[in-house]
Amino acid sequence: MEAVDGVDALKKLQTFKIDMILVDINMPVMDGLKLVSLVRQDPKVKHLPVIIITTEGAEEDRSRGLALGANAYIVKPIQASQLLKTINEILNNNNHHRK
Repeated sequence: MEAVDGVDALKKLQTFKIDMILVDINMPVMDGLKLVSLVRQDPKVKHLPVIIITTEGAEEDRSRGLALGANAYIVKPIQASQLLKTINEILNNNNHHRK
């Protein structure tokens, strides 16, 4: 499911069952870092894994994204295999923690 911006993503998180969030830092209306921060503050969705995928490669952006609660931070351009590996690792880790 795709959201047009961070505000739309928050609405969809309240309406639909989502398993994982893939977010870009650069989005209109609300940036991805603000979205990650709000997700982590919401008891209903704070458990969801979040992967930031962005062109922002600076170490301070990466550190900030992870500090806000992202599970992973991937800099574009990305390879599908890298993304799928990261998704599988995160989902496997979450399944182990829920048991």
